[in-house]
Amino acid sequence: MGTIKCLIVDDEELARSLLKTYVAKVNFLELVADFENPLDAIKVLKEQKIDLLLLDIQMPEIKGTEFAKMISPDTQVIFTTAYSEYALEGFELNAIDYLLKPITFERFLKAVNKIKTDTEQDTSEDTIIVKSGYDLHKIKFDSILYIESDSEYVIYHTLQGKIMSNQSLTALEKRLPKELFMRVHRSYIVNKKKVSALKGKDVFIEKVAIPVSASYFDSVKSNLF
Repeated sequence: MGTIKCLIVDDEELARSLLKTYVAKVNFLELVADFENPLDAIKVLKEQKIDLLLLDIQMPEIKGTEFAKMISPDTQVIFTTAYSEYALEGFELNAIDYLLKPITFERFLKAVNKIKTDTEQDTSEDTIIVKSGYDLHKIKFDSILYIESDSEYVIYHTLQGKIMSNQSLTALEKRLPKELFMRVHRSYIVNKKKVSALKGKDVFIEKVAIPVSASYFDSVKSNLF
C-alpha cells in the first residue's frame, strides 16, 4: 500500500493543528500542505496528485461542500465540521466520511482507514473482493446488476442478493473495469451488460428503473444504445 497524500483545508488554526498532529501519527498518510483559505489550495490540487482532502465546511470564502464540487473526482474528501446539519449534503457528494468536531483520534483513524481499505481492495480479471462488516465477499463482475450509493455505504445489487460495504462510490468506480461498468448518476454505477432499456431519464435493469443524471445522459445513450 502506497502513501496517501493529503491536504488540510480549515479556516481555524487550532483545527488545522489538531489534524496535522493526527496525520503525523498515521504511517500511510503524508501531509503535503495545509491551508486556511480553500482557494489557496487550488494551485496544489492542480499541480500535484492529492489523494485525500480533509476539508472544513463552514468557511468565510467558500463552503467546503461547494469547494468539493470544484476539485477532481480523483481526490477523495473527508469533511470536518462543527455543524451536524451538513452531514447529508456531505454524503450526497460521496465523501468518504463526515467528522464532527471536536474530532477524536479514534474517529479520525476510522475515517482515513476507509480510504486505505478502498485502495487495498483486491480485484482480479472477473472478480472483486468486498468487505462487508467483518466478512469478505468474492463477487463475480457478471453477477453484479448495479451498485448504489447510500449515505456512507455502497450497496452491491447482485444476482445472489444485496451486499453493503462501507466505502465511497467514487473510489469504487476507479477500480471497476470501464468496459463492464458505467457511472450513470452520482449515486449509481450499472453493469453495462445488464441494461435492457432506456426510457425517458431512466435505464432499466430487469424491472428496476435507475435514474440517469443530465451530466451522464449523452454518454449513457451513446455507449449503451
